[in-house]
Amino acid sequence: MIESPWFLPVMGIVVGFVIGAVARHTHFCTMAALERYWYANDSRGLRTWLLAATVAIVVTQAMVLSGVVDVSSAFYLSPSFGLTGAIAGGLAFGFGMALVGTCGFGALVRLGGGSLRAFVVLVALGLSAIAAQRGLIAQGRVHLVDNLAIDLGFAGDQSLGSLVSAGLGADARLITAIVVVAGLLTWIFADKGFRRSYSGIFTGCVIGCAIAAGWLITSSAAKASFDPVQIEAGSFVVPVGDTIIQFLAFTGVLPDYGVGLVLGVALGAMAVAWGKSDVRWEACDDARELGRHLLGAFLMGAGGVFAMGCTIGQGVTAVSLLAVSAPVVLISIAVGARLGLAYLLEGSLVEAFRPAGEQPSR
Repeated sequence: MIESPWFLPVMGIVVGFVIGAVARHTHFCTMAALERYWYANDSRGLRTWLLAATVAIVVTQAMVLSGVVDVSSAFYLSPSFGLTGAIAGGLAFGFGMALVGTCGFGALVRLGGGSLRAFVVLVALGLSAIAAQRGLIAQGRVHLVDNLAIDLGFAGDQSLGSLVSAGLGADARLITAIVVVAGLLTWIFADKGFRRSYSGIFTGCVIGCAIAAGWLITSSAAKASFDPVQIEAGSFVVPVGDTIIQFLAFTGVLPDYGVGLVLGVALGAMAVAWGKSDVRWEACDDARELGRHLLGAFLMGAGGVFAMGCTIGQGVTAVSLLAVSAPVVLISIAVGARLGLAYLLEGSLVEAFRPAGEQPSR
């Protein structure tokens, strides 16, 4: 089974189905979590997201340190850290996410419920991601990101554990992971309301385990295959573009795990939507809304490539590897989203820097 060329896409569909079904059932959405945190003082969604990342760290690091998986070739661990891309790409992705109202992952979940707006967003996001990865936009990315990358080769890779180990002169990967996990869990469960949010806890645990499963699946396939296999676990930027290309033309290369994951999320969300009789065909109300969604999708696609990930790709997958790019990208995405919300809801980017509770100037 594992030697079959269809192993990776099929397993991607299975894992994606689980993630999509859970996200649709529990309304898991990063953009909504940030918006509720800033405007309603409700941190449950944010804590669910961080719990998913924390569970992914626990499972992934346990597999890595025990030798069950080999993720050394994962691009999130590249010793070349593109700081400029992490910041600029994260800001662009976050702003685009605010314009659209969700990220690429959320758009797939919405597509499963019949949203044609999400379909438009995914097409624009996927095409702009391909353009930024290997098209015209990629030429600028090489100069602005790749050529300015920070070399962390002295540590072997850009994981926090490797950097700490290099600084101490001893293997500190386990203690580093324990400290990070302990800190995250302390903040996540400090909120009494979240401790009673069984739905949020369930969602975080399932998504975290599903992302970690991606490392096991792709790593196992790489060991059994004579052909190169991309070691990945979950991202919804470039894989969306790869899915579009697979539908448009046969290149002689079968779909990979990422393409299967994209399809699986949409199918899982669709199954739950149909089961709940929650399928509604939705389209953009007017040309202005369509333009806003197209711009947001372009910013997410190009920004996600510059930042090497999205809210799931960097927010859960890269975090599971303790990649130093993850916190930089996540902070940049949050800042970009806050700027986008300030522009949309409050009419000015300046409002993003106004202290909470303070009335806007007239």
